Amino acid sequence: MQEETLLRLEGVVENIVYRNEENGYTVLEISDGDDYITAVGNMPLAEAGDSVVLTGVFTEHKSYGKQFSARVCEVCRPTETADILRYLSSGAIKGVGPSTAQRLVAEFGEATLEVMETQPERVALLKGISTEKAHDFSAQLKANSGVRTLMLYLGEYGISNTSAVKIFNVFGGSAVERIKENPYLLCQGDFGVPFERADFIAKREQLENDSEVRVRAGLSYILRHNEGNGHTCLPQDKLEKTAADFLSVGLPRVQECMEDMLFDRSLILDRVNDRDFVFTPQMHLGEMYIASRMKMLLAFPAEQIKDADGAIDALEESEQIEYADLQRQAITAALTGGVLVLTGGPGTGKTTTLNAIIKILQSRGNKVLLAAPTGRAAQRMSELTGDEAKTLHRLLEVSWDKQDNPVFNKNEKNQLKCDALIIDEMSMVDCNIFESVMRALPLGCRLILVGDSDQLPSVGPGNILGDIIDSGAVPVVRLNEIFRQAQQSLIVTNAHKIVNGQMPVLNQADKDFFFLKRNIKSDVTELIVDLCQTRLPNAYGYSPFENIQVLSPSKKGELGTAELNRKLQARLNPAEEGKAEVTLGSKTFREGDKVMQVKNNYDIRWFRDNGETGEGIFNGDIGIIERIDRRNKQIKIKFYDKSAAFSFESAADLDFAYAITVHKSQGNEFDAVIIPMFSGPPQLYYRNLLYTAVTRAKKTLILVGTPQTVEYMVNNNRQTKRYSALREFLVRDESLY
Repeated sequence: MQEETLLRLEGVVENIVYRNEENGYTVLEISDGDDYITAVGNMPLAEAGDSVVLTGVFTEHKSYGKQFSARVCEVCRPTETADILRYLSSGAIKGVGPSTAQRLVAEFGEATLEVMETQPERVALLKGISTEKAHDFSAQLKANSGVRTLMLYLGEYGISNTSAVKIFNVFGGSAVERIKENPYLLCQGDFGVPFERADFIAKREQLENDSEVRVRAGLSYILRHNEGNGHTCLPQDKLEKTAADFLSVGLPRVQECMEDMLFDRSLILDRVNDRDFVFTPQMHLGEMYIASRMKMLLAFPAEQIKDADGAIDALEESEQIEYADLQRQAITAALTGGVLVLTGGPGTGKTTTLNAIIKILQSRGNKVLLAAPTGRAAQRMSELTGDEAKTLHRLLEVSWDKQDNPVFNKNEKNQLKCDALIIDEMSMVDCNIFESVMRALPLGCRLILVGDSDQLPSVGPGNILGDIIDSGAVPVVRLNEIFRQAQQSLIVTNAHKIVNGQMPVLNQADKDFFFLKRNIKSDVTELIVDLCQTRLPNAYGYSPFENIQVLSPSKKGELGTAELNRKLQARLNPAEEGKAEVTLGSKTFREGDKVMQVKNNYDIRWFRDNGETGEGIFNGDIGIIERIDRRNKQIKIKFYDKSAAFSFESAADLDFAYAITVHKSQGNEFDAVIIPMFSGPPQLYYRNLLYTAVTRAKKTLILVGTPQTVEYMVNNNRQTKRYSALREFLVRDESLY
């Protein structure tokens, strides 16, 4: 596809038609001397009367006609008297209306803006303008000038206007000076600026390689980067060595800066399992808070349900069911205690046990809330229990601050109104979201955590479920009996064999678990594509877009998700005349493609068929591209429970989802799952990953490859090392500190 030719448009802003104050998206009318042109784009500082230079392309909107889509907006302060009057009359400066604007321009003429900014005492001499107001006008003009200066400075390094506004909101009018002194401020906030970009600016500003600001920023960056790998902390010695290598700085210099950061508490040191670990303050506080709140729930538990045994007996009679001993033990523990962890593999009766707990609590007048970490997991919980389940974000009533950080309306000051909270798929819940849950949970509320501790841990930082179970500080009931109905499923019985280190049955072809042997990678790929395109749709009526999911341990290689997606797209959704497509970076998306959001985006607005709307498309959400609107640079995607329109810019966080990694599949279930089984890197081919992949299948599971690979994964019981401290904090005797 040919690259777009960017055009340059100069003129004066006549009118601001619309502006989103949160993200700066603006619709304005510009006069180029001959005509009025509508321009759209991120132009937070453009006001009526401003002279602007826009860089972009002309587009055709289906409702509004021809528009100029601005990629870059350079704003020049108006200099002509008429333009200054229009600028001030537009409301660009709060407190200045049309009549005040006329008086100011009549008094100061073409010097009006300069006088307002630099000589507020002269402005205060005008009747009706107080000294306080005059200084406020000056501050506003200085701020606007500061943002313009910052945008120009950061634009040289490819940093967007949107990021520049966020940076200015934090650092104010001295932003440029502060960034020149310490460019690493850019990668320490939520500004979307990577360390490497800040490092480049630092070199341009001639900062020394071993400068204190660089080493301190490097240490913080490594910790935050590893939070993305699941760690809440790192061993001090390992962090120091990694930083020395990463920054190409001597270890003594790193240790010196580390001591300074520990002294001023930019970083936190704590001893965990007889080894010194370093945390960011937020992570240390998060795990400490979770532990202290859990201890409080245990010390001051919810009121016991009287005659729990009688309530269980009555439910057995009314439901015509007999609970197994461990199920009964779990129900009793939930009714008589304040906190319970209910864990177990597929087919062990977690849902039956959970439904009993919910029914008895509700029959005694308890308000029970249900939640799960993802939309799909919440929907599945609703289907299995018959009660509404919400995502944790929705439960906590998420909103977003000016820096696009999640802010939960449910917190210590506005807690959840419930007698019991039940969270499913706890293996997926990370430290950040669970801390927020614990802050919103009232004392005296039951907390029941449900999950499979043998699955992969959360994508985000922490090992919440595993640490809670391993601590021994919280009551845990592990269901381990496979019930008769579940025993009919080879998916269930093989999953339990895998997690127990036994080879699954691979030679039984009359149930729901199939092994298709192939010894050559290209044959594995071809069979997977054929299964998706022809064999499974013909045999079971499965749709490759709605029912079938290919899961791979890896992103890379011939059998990684990138290559599999390329081949599956070519076969399942090839290019056709009349089918719109767009190339963004290295990916060409088409209408009909199956895609996944791979990064949280809190700005994208979604709509449901029932009229409900909200904001936020999250990492792991899967949908189908319904329409590509090239003129308006939008992609409309239908997710399982909502629809959303992505700008081409925000679509950078989309990837194909014909094949996804096992890690990305957590919390989801699919009618049919296909998994390539061929040799790969040991760090990705291990028992828990295979177990998690197998348990994603509801009706049909197909392994394609070599039995040796299956055997290797079953025998490779290495756990991905995840540094966290919740277990230590739960068992720590605080009276000793």
